[in-house]
Order: sequence, then structure tokens, then C-alpha cells
Amino acid sequence: MEPKVTLETTAVRVWKHLSREERVAAATGFWLEPPELVVGGAIAAIVKARHLRPQVARSLPPEARAQALAGVLDPGEAVASALLVALHLGERRRMLVTFLDAVGLPHEEGVLKEDEASLPPPVTDDAAAAGVRALAQAYPRSQVETYLNTLWLQDPERWAALNKAEAWLPAQ
Repeated sequence: MEPKVTLETTAVRVWKHLSREERVAAATGFWLEPPELVVGGAIAAIVKARHLRPQVARSLPPEARAQALAGVLDPGEAVASALLVALHLGERRRMLVTFLDAVGLPHEEGVLKEDEASLPPPVTDDAAAAGVRALAQAYPRSQVETYLNTLWLQDPERWAALNKAEAWLPAQ
């Protein structure tokens, strides 16, 4: 029987569960378009982990920064959250499209419009179940769980129905 889906309450905890390969993919995506608000935190995490001076960390090529950041198990909550988003907006973007199409929410290549007028209400159990089932048919369970947890962490109120994801995932 498959283990129960547990939604972690912090992005750092989700980050720690990722494989090294997944963390490298996330960090690589992060450095392609680094969010300005967390770049300083990412550099600080590299500085602390690698015992570098900040100017040296900033001058590293993107691949080296990605490798260094991927090796940090606790980059801080804001950086971990941005890394998880980068993972899904990069290599796993098709997951977002699959899920949002199944849930029935309008999006642009897997990204919801985030203006006040178009924010959807909390997702119903039926819609969430359809999304979870669509993901389960197309992707490995560990990737589905990481995505669901990342989504839930972004907006726990909108995605509250994901707390019931276990009931919608097939036993393997």
C-alpha cells in the first residue's frame, strides 16, 4: 500500500524531500529568471554553505550557482518556495497544464491569472479530485505529491481541497 499523502507545512520541508536531481533542476530554473525578492537570500544560502564571500557567489556562472544552491538543504522558506515554483514552471510545466485543465481553471500555459478580478474561488472537492486523478494517470506519484504540496503552500485557502488528495490517488 502506498504511503499517505502528507502536505508539508513549509516549503523547506518539501525541498528536503526532493532528490538531488530535482533540486538541481529547480535551482537551474530559478537562476534562469531569479525572482528579485529572493535573490539575496539565495546568494546568502550559497555563501553560508560554501563559505564564500558574497561577491564570489554572485560572480559564479549560473550552472555553478545552481549546483551550489541545490546542495543547500535549508535555503530559507522564501527561497525554498521560489525554488519549488521554478521546478514546476520549468521542467514540470506540463503538470500544471494537466492539472489546471482537469480542474477547469483558465490559465496561460499552466499559470493562473493573478489579478483580483480573475482570482478563482477555492477549488471544490470534485474539481480537485479530477485534477489529482489526471495527474496520477500521467506522472509519478512522488512528482504529483510534490506538485500538490507546492500548490497548496502557495495558497492554502484556494487549494484546501487538496488535503483530501489521498482519497483520489490510486493504490499501487
